[in-house]
Amino acid sequence: MIKWMGTQYRFHPLFVLLMLLSMFTGYFMELLILFGIVFIHEMGHVAAAKSFGWNVTEVMLLPFGGVAAVDDAGGKPVLQDIAVALAGPLQNVLMAGLALWFEDRGWWTTEWTQYFVTANMMIGGFNLLPIQPLDGGRVMQALVSLWMSYHRTLMVCAWIGLASGAGVVIYSLFGTGTHIHLNLLILGLFLVYSNWYGYLHAPYFFLRYMMHRDRRASLLEEKGVIALPIVVRPTRKIAHIVKLFKRDKYHLIYVINEQGTIMKVLPEQKITRSYYLENKPSSAVSELFM
Repeated sequence: MIKWMGTQYRFHPLFVLLMLLSMFTGYFMELLILFGIVFIHEMGHVAAAKSFGWNVTEVMLLPFGGVAAVDDAGGKPVLQDIAVALAGPLQNVLMAGLALWFEDRGWWTTEWTQYFVTANMMIGGFNLLPIQPLDGGRVMQALVSLWMSYHRTLMVCAWIGLASGAGVVIYSLFGTGTHIHLNLLILGLFLVYSNWYGYLHAPYFFLRYMMHRDRRASLLEEKGVIALPIVVRPTRKIAHIVKLFKRDKYHLIYVINEQGTIMKVLPEQKITRSYYLENKPSSAVSELFM
């Protein structure tokens, strides 16, 4: 584990395994080149995140990219999240373009250039697949969160990732002819595991999102924003209401009775604080004002 400029960098066990295998198979130099490409790819994410003022706490390096952990996950503006996700593959495009320029100048051989460009396009292209935790999966999650509640977004994207990872596993076993595609099988199993882990830990990810929701709502409130109403009955539980919250939106909760009369209008901060500060997730919303 290495710490640099406040961010910890560490290798995923899968990367370590490939490094050990490469030493015995004679492909260690190729893996070093792969590591360099992956590292620059990931530094693109880190640079973009820090340009927006994000606190990147940790980066885990994988054979095909990396996973960056940031504070306030899910609470960042959608457009910033998309920009950070795409900054990684953009580095692959830039590196490929630079390699072609080196070849044109006569500094690199055609064979070496083709290898380097192909490696960048494979890593960049693979990361754009709409599967968590790949960059394309982050973009997909950000876009889905524009029209779904954040809680539902977590669940839906996890199921999409599981199905997609299973598809990669099946293709690696039966779709490449008479032999098993070992690299695809390993990647597919990793994607299945990552998304199953994400599905099981969705309540934790959602709670972490809610812990930062109050600060995000206050910032939106300060600059002025059009509120998105949520209409509920007085018996609706706090835990059910927060699952309706949408990312990048500020909510006003309208509590109405059976006759359709508005009993109370609550700012979302009142619901949020009751959920995680006052530990009242199972309380009815009417208990907040009656």
